[in-house]
Amino acid sequence: MNLDFSAEDQQFRAEARAWLSENVPKERPPSDSAELRAFELAWQKRQYESGWAGIAWPREYGGRGATLIQQLIWFEEYAAAGAPPVACLVVALNHGGPTLMVRGDEAQKRFHLPKILAGESVWCQGFSEPGAGSDLAGLRTRAQIDGDHLVVSGQKIWTSYADVADYQELLVRTDPDAPKHKGLTWVICDMRTPGIEVRPIRTMAGHEHFCEVFYDNVRIPLSNVVGAVNDGWNVAMATLGFERGTGYVGHLSRLAHAIEELIALAGAPRGGTDTIQAQLADCRAEAAALRAMTYIGISRPGDTPGPEGSMIALGYGELNQRVHRLATDIVGATVLDLESPTGRWGTAYLDSFRQTIAGGTSEIRRNIIGERVLGLPRG
Repeated sequence: MNLDFSAEDQQFRAEARAWLSENVPKERPPSDSAELRAFELAWQKRQYESGWAGIAWPREYGGRGATLIQQLIWFEEYAAAGAPPVACLVVALNHGGPTLMVRGDEAQKRFHLPKILAGESVWCQGFSEPGAGSDLAGLRTRAQIDGDHLVVSGQKIWTSYADVADYQELLVRTDPDAPKHKGLTWVICDMRTPGIEVRPIRTMAGHEHFCEVFYDNVRIPLSNVVGAVNDGWNVAMATLGFERGTGYVGHLSRLAHAIEELIALAGAPRGGTDTIQAQLADCRAEAAALRAMTYIGISRPGDTPGPEGSMIALGYGELNQRVHRLATDIVGATVLDLESPTGRWGTAYLDSFRQTIAGGTSEIRRNIIGERVLGLPRG
């Protein structure tokens, strides 16, 4: 893989940097879910109208169709410009939309992909349940076929932005007699359908973006099934491949930028071996290694990332926690004032704990790496 920047790539960087400099919102994203939805849809629409939305999406689906190198340049410049991180649009843009591209039918693609890209719809993910989080195949939310509909009853949890979402990528059990990895179905759920109740959950970071979702005989058209009935596990693996692989490119770029900020805040070593500086050097090296792993992963041929994406997700989650714990040592007591300028480091530290839980705990990710990457026997 050649990572040299061509003259065309350099021009792309200059254009991206100039556009971001002129268009990145000056205000911080709001914390209220409804206000954040409006803020983020407006920002997505601005990118779409200027031709910068869907950098990694193919042109046939309205995206930029940028090369791998240009995608990496965009994420680097996006982070350096202090552009708002993708929040309530992350499911739609980073794995819901890409899943439809590779597994959806033409009607699903025509209806949903343009709306996602233009900043007209928000998606959430209905995978985890109170008794089936990291062990996703243990989910119990039921869906029975009734004519041309699925009738869904059950509960999901940790569903980010369900309170403001238009659609949900929902994984349900359609054959209770099949082995747990079989008999699952991946379906598009309209969140305005009768029988859905959403209850926000307040986290220690002060956010209420996580939600519980309850389904009471919710009727979903069979035309909303992605893939085939009872083949949802295969479709879900494509979704999680995007979530654990390419979905981390932007996260890593922002984390690398945060490390450089902390290096500047920490200042020069104070004689001898400075513990803070040594830890920052380690963090910088780990971020560079994860970036190199990401380059390798997303440059491989094929429609979806492989299980190697779990290596990136694991490394990012644990490094993110160490970086922001280190930030509390560097910034000092002012991180406790979450409303102050330096309080953002405190908020980021509290928020970092979910990174080793969401999308699969660190333990589950290590199991995936051992079994599917290293070929070790199941423990």
